[in-house]
Amino acid sequence: MTMKFHPQKHHRRSIRLPEYDYSQSGAYFVTTVTRGRECLFGDVKDGEMNLNDAGQIVWDVWNSLPARYPTITLGSAVVMPNHFHGIIIIPVGAIHESPLRELPLRTQRRRMTIPLVMGYFKMNSAKQINLLLGSSGVPVWQRNYYEHIIRDDNEHNRIHLYIESNIDNWSTDDENPVKST
Repeated sequence: MTMKFHPQKHHRRSIRLPEYDYSQSGAYFVTTVTRGRECLFGDVKDGEMNLNDAGQIVWDVWNSLPARYPTITLGSAVVMPNHFHGIIIIPVGAIHESPLRELPLRTQRRRMTIPLVMGYFKMNSAKQINLLLGSSGVPVWQRNYYEHIIRDDNEHNRIHLYIESNIDNWSTDDENPVKST
């Protein structure tokens, strides 16, 4: 049975702020989740995240991002069994693409730093994980990702602590398929 496209049911809303230039300096909190929330990257035992080979790939690709995108630095990050949290920082004074408002609509997304970095991160980690598992073309990540513009130092500190405490809170995490109640 083939499902027909229904625009109100199948519409993906943009998570981006309209008219915001995602190549400008600032800090951005990002989260991405595995397809079907499958625990692919290891497990949490005794308060530690034990990365398996797929989880190590995610960590290594994340840490390789500044070499590919020299205008970014990385803040706190954590690989969890079925999701990833991290902070991407675009420093003041970094050379960026043309401002969003000057770009034709079709090329906006490709030229914005955060979507570009996250696309590369997800694509390359998935490609390497599929090579590892011998499962070419199988989706690893859910479509899209969550992003949040970090607006001040207090918010940055709060998000940093959230990332750092993610392992400790795994037993009650909404992403944990066997969470305690």
